Amino acid sequence: MFFGGQDFGNFGNPMGQPGYPGHPAYPGSISTGDPMWKCFLAIAGQDGEVGAEDLQKCLTQSGISGTYSPFSLETCRIMIAMLDRDYTGRMGFNEFKELWAALSSWKQNFVTVDKDGSGSVEHHELNQAIAAMGYRLSPQTVTTIVKRYGKNGRIFFDDYVACCVKLRALTDFFRRRDHLQQGVVSFVYDDFLQGTMAI
Repeated sequence: MFFGGQDFGNFGNPMGQPGYPGHPAYPGSISTGDPMWKCFLAIAGQDGEVGAEDLQKCLTQSGISGTYSPFSLETCRIMIAMLDRDYTGRMGFNEFKELWAALSSWKQNFVTVDKDGSGSVEHHELNQAIAAMGYRLSPQTVTTIVKRYGKNGRIFFDDYVACCVKLRALTDFFRRRDHLQQGVVSFVYDDFLQGTMAI
């Protein structure tokens, strides 16, 4: 994976969380010797954070989308929302690195299941990709995802990443409320809206 001329590779899944690549990839203090720090500084605002437009430009220039279409502004917004724990609509350096790790893992997963090299995944390939991330979804849920993100039954990389972001963010939201880890929670309507509309 090349980013601004630097090879960052795939950061993998250091915490072993199913479907949670790079969760968090680099805890702790910021290292100015980190090659990603220079790239981050090049796009960060004076507040030391990155907005959706900056992220879109950075990801396009980085080449992480490879030969696929660049990420849409909406996909960049939901990428930030997935990691925006302080609800500023922007991301700091550690969040940026966590996102890079997730994107690298999702791209590797996408390429693996896109066996015909079409640049898109079909229903059965998406099912394989989701299972490889550790999720166990019903066939009805996978069909719903394909209807939401697919174009003529095929999901292209940008929409695949948007799907992965929402799947991770909504699973995080649910797990934080599933204290007994039984797959059942009770929501107050306002809590439900805040959690789902933020993504």
